[in-house]
Amino acid sequence: MGLTGVTFLVTLMMLTAVTIPANGCSPADQAALMDFKAALNEPYLGIFNTWTGTNCCQGWNGVGCDPNTQRVADIVLRGESEDPIYEKAGRSGYMTGSLSPSLCKLDGLTTLIVADWKDISGEIPACLTSLKNLRIVDLIGNKITGQIPANIAQLSKLAVLNLADNQISGSIPGSIVNLGKLMHLDLSNNQLSGEIPADIGKLSMMSRALFNKNKLTGSIPNSISKLYRLADLDLAMNQITGSIPAQLGSMPVLSTLNLDSNQLSGSIPNNLLSSPGLNILNLSRNSLEGLLPDVFGSKTYFTHLDLSYNNLRGSIPKSLASAKYIGHLDLSYNHLCGPIPNGSPFDHLEASSFSNNDCLCGSPLRTC
Repeated sequence: MGLTGVTFLVTLMMLTAVTIPANGCSPADQAALMDFKAALNEPYLGIFNTWTGTNCCQGWNGVGCDPNTQRVADIVLRGESEDPIYEKAGRSGYMTGSLSPSLCKLDGLTTLIVADWKDISGEIPACLTSLKNLRIVDLIGNKITGQIPANIAQLSKLAVLNLADNQISGSIPGSIVNLGKLMHLDLSNNQLSGEIPADIGKLSMMSRALFNKNKLTGSIPNSISKLYRLADLDLAMNQITGSIPAQLGSMPVLSTLNLDSNQLSGSIPNNLLSSPGLNILNLSRNSLEGLLPDVFGSKTYFTHLDLSYNNLRGSIPKSLASAKYIGHLDLSYNHLCGPIPNGSPFDHLEASSFSNNDCLCGSPLRTC
């Protein structure tokens, strides 16, 4: 290597040393953080008071850096937590403003949590999908609008996507099914419309899928039953139609299933009520019909079973009395008839669990 080459190499090494100082984060990361801060206004708690000096990797509230590269790896800012700053002030966090696109310059970012600030608005920066190392995106509890970025699947390492309790609209991007490492998906309480992607069953790592309180239409995709790790599925308070896929009752670890307040029709699949793993099942406020399946047994264990506000007919199955445990049971507002079985769980239930049926009788209602 000639003198010119050596000079170039030394210059390059000096520039690298300037870019990532030994005692702090890179100036580029720090500038991006300052742009992020400038787009927000936190008037009460002084959350950003520590964001001073030249080392954003040390002592900056909510900022964490990779110890090897000194690049910013984590932004964790929660408006509701047990941090002493909240206890001392006696209030939760409040912040206005928006998420600056300068966040996209933090290409070492693995965690982005800007949660429960109540009044952060604007859209999710589209360029956020360029941050290939992101594993956690949690923006719950704000007033974020716009749509979920269409190319969300570019975040191939994403394990947690929590956009709940915002004002996000549009449809769920079809590309979301390609997030092969996604374990927790919470899109609840937004203004999402359209259908759930038909091939959502490709998300093989998913353990929680929460879509409740939106404007989703269409039917429940059969492919959901392929999510063998799924423990919690909530589709409540949408406009979902069609029947309940019988395959849902065969999912190995599904323990919570909320389908209430939709427009579901047809009968209740037998294996949904005989599933030994389900312990919270809410099918209320739909248009389900037919008989209540007589499939309960000694392994039946429901802490919450709500079938109210449907069009169920016939009698209450006697096998329900053989259940291992039934906590809350609500069969009200149906067309059930005949005597209420004796024994547990019926001996601890109130009349409201059986009210507004056609001709149910027996304790705790009128005698037959």
